[in-house]
Amino acid sequence: QVQLVESGGGLVQAGGSLRLSCAASGSIRRINVMGWYRQAPGKQRELVATISSGGNTNSADSVKGRFTISRDNAKNTVFLQMNSLKPEDTAVYYCNADVQKSGTYWYDAYWGQGTQVTVSS
Repeated sequence: QVQLVESGGGLVQAGGSLRLSCAASGSIRRINVMGWYRQAPGKQRELVATISSGGNTNSADSVKGRFTISRDNAKNTVFLQMNSLKPEDTAVYYCNADVQKSGTYWYDAYWGQGTQVTVSS
C-alpha cells in the first residue's frame, strides 16, 4: 500500500507563513507529479500547485508569488511554503501524488488525509 501523510497545518494570522509537508511511503517504485489541493467549506476542491519529478511547477493564479512548491525526490516528500497568507486561503489542504507501485508499470493517484489551514484576519 501507499500512504501520504501531511503535516504543518495550523492557525496563523493574516500575513503570516506556514510550511506544509507531505511524505509518501509504502511500496513505491517511482512518483511522477506531486501536488497540493485545497477545499474550503462549501466549495469544490481546487488546485493549489503541482511539481513534476523533474522540478517543473504549476500553480493557481491566486497563490502565485506567495506560495512555493518544492520536493525531495530521495525522500518522496513534497513541500508547500505559504507566505503572506490571507483569510481566503483558509481550507483543508490535501496532498496528491501519482505513484507507480513496485512491480507495476502504471500510475495511480493517491491522496493524503488533509491538513487544516486557518488564517485569521
